[in-house]
Amino acid sequence: MKAKYFAQLLAVSALWGASFPMLRVAAPEMGATVTALMRVSIGAATLALLMRVLGQRWPWQSWRELTLLGMGSVGLPYLLFCYAATKAPAGYLALLNPSAVVFAVLSSAWFKEDRLDAGKVLGCILGFLGLSLVVQLGPVAPTTDVLLGAGAAILGTFFYGASAPFQKRATRHIEPLAIAGPMHLSAMLLIAPFGLWGLPQAHFTPTGVGLVMVLGVVTSGLAYWIHLRILRHVTPVAAVTPIFFVPVFGVAWSYLFLGEPVSAGTFVGGAIVLLASSGIHANGLSLARKLAERLAEGYLTE
Repeated sequence: MKAKYFAQLLAVSALWGASFPMLRVAAPEMGATVTALMRVSIGAATLALLMRVLGQRWPWQSWRELTLLGMGSVGLPYLLFCYAATKAPAGYLALLNPSAVVFAVLSSAWFKEDRLDAGKVLGCILGFLGLSLVVQLGPVAPTTDVLLGAGAAILGTFFYGASAPFQKRATRHIEPLAIAGPMHLSAMLLIAPFGLWGLPQAHFTPTGVGLVMVLGVVTSGLAYWIHLRILRHVTPVAAVTPIFFVPVFGVAWSYLFLGEPVSAGTFVGGAIVLLASSGIHANGLSLARKLAERLAEGYLTE
């Protein structure tokens, strides 16, 4: 994978890491289903506007493929992550997010979009070991609510990771923007009944609404489009590997803006999860090192 793609994926990871503290504020106020519906609706509107401005047509001939893909890789993960944000701290949930890479590895191997070798198997094992340490040794007591939140977050990453090879297949015959728009539209239709049902209990505040606007426009609309553009040029596993860096950003943002605590278990488990990325995608850490060197020199080249 070229350094420029890794740099772009790293930037997307920073945005996705920031989504956890924003969800942690918005979802308890407005409710999980309403937050998810607002986020995906704003994301769909953003992408539809971009398609209009850039003159891209809606790929109606692929509506079945994109509807299923949108429900599996956008709708269900958004619902589950919003629910998880009402139960557990943002940094804690961010540390569970890299399980998507493990599911992407297994799914890509199963559907023959990538090969499963010893390094990737070791990476999967290390990833789950790190996740278990986060759950057991983190700064949060494993109460019923926290475990429910953790379970919802991991299930959300399962749907997202398992969808990775199908997203890759879609990019081979459809423009990335024309994939992202319909995916968010179908996800909106999936979430709409749940969001409307929860609307009477929602408590809207300027802060919550503002954060969901950022989530919809930036971390859903723009970031998802960028991610699909990169997916055209790399394997599904490579495309989701930088998700291992989401915990770094998620924990940092949650500590800085929400004052969430961290513990030795957080760092030990998080370090093991990050180490797993080198087993799943051997070029990841070397590319990160090269990027750091080039940025230190004041420029970035291919």
